[in-house]
Amino acid sequence: MKRLITIAGIIVFLTLISTMFVNTSKSQPVNDSVQLIQSESNMDAQADEEFLEEIEEQQEAASKGVMKFLDYTGFANVTKGHLIMILVGLIFIYLAIRYDYEPLLLIPIGTGILIGNIPFMLDAGLQLGIYEKGSVMNYLYFGVTAGIYPPLVFLGIGAMTDFSSLISNPRLMLLGAAAQLGIFATFIGALVLGFYPAEAGAIGIIGGADGPTAIFLSSKLANGINILPDGTTVKNLIGPIAIAAYSYMALVPVIQPPIMRLMTTPKERVIRMKPPRAVTKLQKILFPIIGLLITTFISPSALPLLGMLFFGNILKESGVTKRLADTAKTSLIDIVTIILGLTVGASTQADVFLTGESILIFVLGALSFMVATAGGVAFAKVMNLFLKEDNKINPLIGAAGVSAVPDSARVVQIEGLKYDPKNHLLMHAMAPNVSGVIGSAVAAGILLSFLL
Repeated sequence: MKRLITIAGIIVFLTLISTMFVNTSKSQPVNDSVQLIQSESNMDAQADEEFLEEIEEQQEAASKGVMKFLDYTGFANVTKGHLIMILVGLIFIYLAIRYDYEPLLLIPIGTGILIGNIPFMLDAGLQLGIYEKGSVMNYLYFGVTAGIYPPLVFLGIGAMTDFSSLISNPRLMLLGAAAQLGIFATFIGALVLGFYPAEAGAIGIIGGADGPTAIFLSSKLANGINILPDGTTVKNLIGPIAIAAYSYMALVPVIQPPIMRLMTTPKERVIRMKPPRAVTKLQKILFPIIGLLITTFISPSALPLLGMLFFGNILKESGVTKRLADTAKTSLIDIVTIILGLTVGASTQADVFLTGESILIFVLGALSFMVATAGGVAFAKVMNLFLKEDNKINPLIGAAGVSAVPDSARVVQIEGLKYDPKNHLLMHAMAPNVSGVIGSAVAAGILLSFLL
């Protein structure tokens, strides 16, 4: 019995002790769990705060990105000037397509105007504008500012030109010289309006209606780089002068006919000229060589233009460089015309082009072109005073003395046929037309030697 009581007591004692240990061991995990839950709650709250902050930062960054994108779009940077010039570019393209006004020139120039007037953020280092160093358009524009493209155009013109009509009737060269009156008259007019002599000389050449010559001379005299004796920097007028020159070249069929009709009588318009005499191959070869030597001795400053013009003609007439002549008058001149037209058009960037000087240049250019046309017609009438009745000149061909080859000659042909359907004046008109090209280049050289 005692043993049973003793065993029972031991069992009770052990039970009490085990119960105490178990409760202690259970309470500790509970406390640990409570602390762990509290710690996890704190970490979750901190993570939520960090997540919210991260989302806010991302939203702010995205908002800034969208605003920056909008700031860089053309819509945020467009001005009235851009819209005006874009409209001008569209008009150029329309005239070229709808009325066939010098499409090879007006379409590249019109497209260039559109490209040059797409609005963008200035001074942002985007290297987009034609005047921003490092941009593709600026590299292409170098050929304009350095006067590289015009001589290449003259090379192609020389390879395309047939001087036979001028060789057969050399006296018609005087009509090409007389048409240069517009250049010097406009030069004086620009001086009166307050332009510096170098700028006036560049503006005056518009009267020759020769785009490449106008670009060449303005790149030397009115390039925004040259320093005048009084320390003043000349204005950059290359864009306005080039656009004016090419515009009036394209508008030859519109501008010249009224002046031709105004200055001639119905009787004079139906004068029939003797057919041009035949020209030998030797004469065709000698003409560009002799012409090169004489004209460049008279005006060495015109050598880049006249040298390339007569070189191209030598390639054509020699008969042994047909491949070179074909390249010069097709692929080469086409490529240069594309780049030249595009860059000249792009140079009409609104913030640079839309100035009071540009308007004056267009007005002076129109007047100079009219004076040049009138000068050629008037001089033909003067020449007739000293010629026999059967050897007189149809005064209409005097209008072809401007350098717009062959458009002016074509206009003379059309006008002549209106009054006498059998009176073909094209071959006669080509003589003053090609001499006008030579004359305007010589005039540019003279102005360059005096004003540079």
